[in-house]
Amino acid sequence: MFPPSRRLLLLCFWVASFIFFTQHPRILLPAASYSNSTRPEVTSTKTSVLQVLEVNGSGSASTNTVAPTEAISTVSFYRGIPKPPEASYSRVMVVPRMKDEDVSWMNEELPDLNVTVYVANDPMSPLHPPKNKGHEVMVYFSYIIDHYEQLPDITIFMHAHRFTHHNNELLEYDAAEMLRRLSNEHVIRQGYVNMRCSWSPGCPEWLHPDPPEELLGRQEEAVLAESWHELFPHNPLPKTLAQACCAQFALSKERILAIPRSRFVFYRDWIMRTPLSDYVSGRIWEYSWQFLFTSQSVFCPAEHICYCDGYGLCFGGLDRYNDFEQLRHTKQKYEQEFNNFKKQQTTMFEGEGSGNSSVATMLQTFDARDYNDLRDRIEALEKELNAQKEEAIERGKDPRNRASECGRPWKEGEGY
Repeated sequence: MFPPSRRLLLLCFWVASFIFFTQHPRILLPAASYSNSTRPEVTSTKTSVLQVLEVNGSGSASTNTVAPTEAISTVSFYRGIPKPPEASYSRVMVVPRMKDEDVSWMNEELPDLNVTVYVANDPMSPLHPPKNKGHEVMVYFSYIIDHYEQLPDITIFMHAHRFTHHNNELLEYDAAEMLRRLSNEHVIRQGYVNMRCSWSPGCPEWLHPDPPEELLGRQEEAVLAESWHELFPHNPLPKTLAQACCAQFALSKERILAIPRSRFVFYRDWIMRTPLSDYVSGRIWEYSWQFLFTSQSVFCPAEHICYCDGYGLCFGGLDRYNDFEQLRHTKQKYEQEFNNFKKQQTTMFEGEGSGNSSVATMLQTFDARDYNDLRDRIEALEKELNAQKEEAIERGKDPRNRASECGRPWKEGEGY
């Protein structure tokens, strides 16, 4: 039997434990203790309405209400504060690649950028994920888990190829140019920045949980609802998930650290144990990153703001950006017509003299004046578009212009 003093200490311990666990119903679980029945730690509420903090365009926090549920988890994200203009930022680019992919362009074009490359399909590589599954997801989570205590100011998650449709058309689809122009201050303020500005594909809505079978257009939609409840069990199922494609984004250190490391471990474990295929599991996460890092199921910033504050291409507002886009689409239309003319011309030359009646008809309808007119229009539009783009770049060099176009406050002496 314990002496009275020992019994009193034990009683105090039991009472303190009871109070602690009633106030903290979910305790952080170490990575090794996860099982199919356990979930990462969450913030829960039993009040009828949960106040969710969001950041509006002016940088202040506003509150909105969400319909009550049994328990809702959320992370309150706040707009970051950039360093003084003369300060520098540490950057790391994280890249998943296959053994046969050439990534030499990174050192050639960006010699001062720290790059961490994981070889997804080579377990003998110094850096490789625990399993080659989920496309880039496994590598992205692995980097965060491995470097959680030594994160740079900004981490940029990108694919291995330099030129691809994933990248921004106004920056020539060039990943190197995107990285050179990406504003550190913009990433710090926003916390999460999708590297792609164009809404298509992905915005304003993309994936729909449990759509009717006749409307099922993407195979990941069939399993999205079940996957959502596994990944975010305390969050209501959204009506849609949307952001600009294609799983390339930048994060501030503060935004990553706002989420416990154990949760990233849980998500990576989910990728490894889910029966979903490499493609489907990766596609689900392609349109879930924005929810994880912004608490928004739909994340579609205005394109002109993305280009202006993110990359320093400031067209002078939405209307002027739309005018630029209209000119660009007109040029694309003319280019398509011009290419059709060229194909028609090639067919005529190849078939001339063959006695083919369709070729004879083509010869009668072909008008060289239309061909030359289209070429001249394309050249004129190209000059105009280049001039407007140069003006946008020049305008974006002034931090006041960036702030004004994006609707945020700016004081003399502040940087971008």
